[in-house]
Amino acid sequence: MKSVTGRAYFDWNATAPLREEARAAMTGALALTGNASSVHAEGRAVHRLMEEARERVAHLVGADPKNVTFTSGATEANMLALTPAFEVAGRKEPRDRLFVSAIEHPSVRAGGRFPTKSVETLPVTSGGVLHLNALPLALKKVARPLVSVMLANNETGVVQPIAQIAEIVHAASGVLHVDAVQAAGKIDCDIARHGADLMSISSHKLGGPQGAGALVRRGDVHIAEPLIKGGRQERGQRAGTENVAAIAGFGAAATAAKLTDTRRTAALRDRLEQGIKGATPQAVIFGDRVTRLPNTTLFAIPGVKAEIAIIAFDLNGIAVSSGSACSSGKVQPSEVLAAMGVDAALARGAIRVSLGHSTTDAEVDRFVETWNIVARSLLKERSGVAA
Repeated sequence: MKSVTGRAYFDWNATAPLREEARAAMTGALALTGNASSVHAEGRAVHRLMEEARERVAHLVGADPKNVTFTSGATEANMLALTPAFEVAGRKEPRDRLFVSAIEHPSVRAGGRFPTKSVETLPVTSGGVLHLNALPLALKKVARPLVSVMLANNETGVVQPIAQIAEIVHAASGVLHVDAVQAAGKIDCDIARHGADLMSISSHKLGGPQGAGALVRRGDVHIAEPLIKGGRQERGQRAGTENVAAIAGFGAAATAAKLTDTRRTAALRDRLEQGIKGATPQAVIFGDRVTRLPNTTLFAIPGVKAEIAIIAFDLNGIAVSSGSACSSGKVQPSEVLAAMGVDAALARGAIRVSLGHSTTDAEVDRFVETWNIVARSLLKERSGVAA
């Protein structure tokens, strides 16, 4: 997306530009007066708008609308999901321990509502994929585990074999939560096909507004202890008056994302990576030998620091990132790359480039041209030659 100032945006994994469909839906919602919990005509109109958005979000992930709980975002959705208190088919079945992969988002690695001693980290391969052989061995330790594995990583774009993971988890009488924040709208996120019991998604990663997300359930798995109590909103799963405008925008973005053809994005990503390799053959593209999202590239050049390269890109009118937005305020080694066994010095140079549905060929060409200039300058500085 190119702004009026001529900038090129390559940080879609941090937040996607607001879709016009979402903007229009939010404007329409703001024109309404009423509380969705009220029984009068005004309240019913707002309630109907919310239920339409719920249907749209459910359709994105192949779920039943009644199993969609709106939250303030994916972090809250993750917190809601990561609790020992579960009911399965109407029976109380509390979870004994939480297992998370080593490459999860910080909101999952924090363990949710589990005590620290009850959270165990699962290893990943050098490609960033969960060690499937290690999973059943870990789950043997407890009777009723809860497992949380993201569908696609926010930094590398590496996609996890969730269907296989689900089979292992369910064979161990476990419940599987999947953080699908980065995957929704980019690859198949059908909750039933993947075999997930719970799935977190976020509005602003799809081109909806910030401040809205959802936890989606499948089957007979229910969360017995809400995170936010004090009201019967969201079928008792999340108290508090809903953010109707954001939810309406979320629903519109979900529909638009469902219809997006990501093959073009994948072709642009491949062109961009070819350009990076052409300019700097020594560049390391993380996760390039396994399945990745069609829009994400995380790469590094030995000896080049990410913060310097990102500033250089910014000065040239291009927005990129050093990793996940939640930790980009502090330049520090990526825990995701550390879990993959990447050398700390190389990891400190990791630059994330993420594309979206409105990224153009011209913007990719501009990125490659800029990288040629930036890399040449940085490599000269590293070797002690004046640029």
